[in-house]
Amino acid sequence: MQGVQESLAGRIAILDLMGLSFREKIKRPFSGKPFLPSMDKTNDGKKLTVKDVYKLIWEGSLPEPIVNKQIERERYYSSYIKSYIERDVRDFYNLEKPIQFYNFICAAASLTGNLLNYSTLARDIGIDVKTAQVWMGILEKSGLVYLLHTYSPNITKRIIKTPKMYFLDTGLCAYLTKWLTPDSLMMGAMAGSILETYVVAEILKSYFHNGREPAIYFYRDANQNEVDVVLEENGTLYPIEIKKTASPALNDYKSFKEIEKLQKKVGLGAVLCLKGERIPLSSNVVSIPVWEI
Repeated sequence: MQGVQESLAGRIAILDLMGLSFREKIKRPFSGKPFLPSMDKTNDGKKLTVKDVYKLIWEGSLPEPIVNKQIERERYYSSYIKSYIERDVRDFYNLEKPIQFYNFICAAASLTGNLLNYSTLARDIGIDVKTAQVWMGILEKSGLVYLLHTYSPNITKRIIKTPKMYFLDTGLCAYLTKWLTPDSLMMGAMAGSILETYVVAEILKSYFHNGREPAIYFYRDANQNEVDVVLEENGTLYPIEIKKTASPALNDYKSFKEIEKLQKKVGLGAVLCLKGERIPLSSNVVSIPVWEI
C-alpha cells in the first residue's frame, strides 16, 4: 500500500487470506458460513486418526509445500524465515538485530496457545519489554501470529487484559520449535498447545475465507476459570473447549457455566476434540471432531 498514490477508501475490499484450511486441502466445499457449534454432521464421512491430525498440524498450511511434494520441508521453512527477516522485516522496519529477532520468533513459537507474558519473553531473549511489544506487533501485522483477547461485556477491558498468542501456521511453529516428525510432535510437550493453535487457526480461516471478521475471544476470570474460545454472533455467546482426547467428559466443559453468569444469551457449546464423530454431550453441548470445523 505504500506505493499507492491515492486513497482507495470505499473503492476496494481487503480480504485476509491465511494458509490452506483442512476443507481446502481435501477439496470439501465451503458451507458459505463461518464455524459455529451445531449438531449438523459433515456429509463426506471423512474421519481422521490422532496420527492423521498431527500430520496435518506438522505439515502446516502454507500452499507451496502442500501442493509440491518435491519441496524439502526444512529447507523451505528455513528459506521462508530468512526471507521474512532479511527482506520483509529488516527492510521495512529497519531491524537492527536480526539474530535476536529470529530468537524472538522461536521463543514466541514455543509459547503458542499461552497467555502472552512480555516480561518473560523479553527476559528470555535479552531485550526490553518495549522491544518485545514492538516485535510482537510486527509478527501480528505480518500475519504470523494472532492475539486472542479475553471476553468481557466491557469492550475496553477486552483490549487491556492479557491476550493469548497463537501462531497461524502450525507447520512453521513446529519447525521453529524443532519437532522433526509428526509423531514426536504428537508425543511431545507441545502436543496440547499446538492442537489448540491448529483449531483456533481453522476457526479463524472459516471466517476470514468467507470475508467475515470474527468476534472471537477466550474467557478467563479472577478464579482462573477459563474457556478456550468464545464466539459471539448476533448477541449470542458460543463457548468452545479444545481437548486432546477421543473421550470427552463432563469435566472438559465444566467452565461453560461461567459464561452463563455474563447475562448474555448462550448458544450451543462445543468440545472440539479427537473423537471420530459428532455427538451430543448434554442438552446444550456437542462434541465435534477437529476436522469438521
